[in-house]
Amino acid sequence: MTDHVGRPRREWSVRRAILAILALQLGMAVVLAGGDLLRSLPSLLSPARQPTLDTPVAPGDQTRRYRPADLPARQVQDPARQTSLPDPGQMPSRLRFEALDQTLLITGTIAPGDAARFATYLSANPLPESIRLHSPGGSVSDALAIGRAIRDTEAGTVMQTGDICLSACPYILAGGVTRTIADDAMVGVHQHYFGENTALPAFLAVSDIQRGQAQVMDHLDAMGIDVLVMRHAMATPPDEIYILLPEELERYQIRWQGDATEATQ
Repeated sequence: MTDHVGRPRREWSVRRAILAILALQLGMAVVLAGGDLLRSLPSLLSPARQPTLDTPVAPGDQTRRYRPADLPARQVQDPARQTSLPDPGQMPSRLRFEALDQTLLITGTIAPGDAARFATYLSANPLPESIRLHSPGGSVSDALAIGRAIRDTEAGTVMQTGDICLSACPYILAGGVTRTIADDAMVGVHQHYFGENTALPAFLAVSDIQRGQAQVMDHLDAMGIDVLVMRHAMATPPDEIYILLPEELERYQIRWQGDATEATQ
């Protein structure tokens, strides 16, 4: 016999359970979003707490405000090629690949899908001897894949006077079997979102971030970089950037003139 009285009660219980779960997830999303807002309040209320990127850095004073659209103009070393090196605030919205003799110049923001575009470029063109970088960063996963592809080509990476390599860009820089960096080039690191979505439950968001950090550290270790550089990245919020001094580039083996075997030990 069908329990016509009990069925509505069971259905109502199921609805209540579903509503309770949805309310819980909504509450967690509000908490996470509120946390993001609280972390952003200092920058909203006191936007001048950090100097801009055009302010010289010194030991212990290396954190600067970071908004790619507001990056200051940088003096380039090759005036004849100035059109190939856009001002940091006017970067292409995705990576641009330009062959200059035996050097491949890579400029622009690292957009999703740029790793596949880079692989296509390499398959259709002679392999470069060196790769020059000028990028404010972007997609972490694409930067990691491009860095690995560069290592496979056994090319060196280069940064000249006025070049910048910020945020995710150092993961591309790490791919060079040698890494030549001018003292007045700018290399900087900070925290990444790794596709974090504040609507996710907290444990999933944290898991996503931890997984991304592990991938970055594995990449740096495989490329021969001292993973202790990540302490500066993890201590610097996404709206700021930590500029590495020349001695830190040496200490963490980001600037490297050894051979490929030593670089991957």
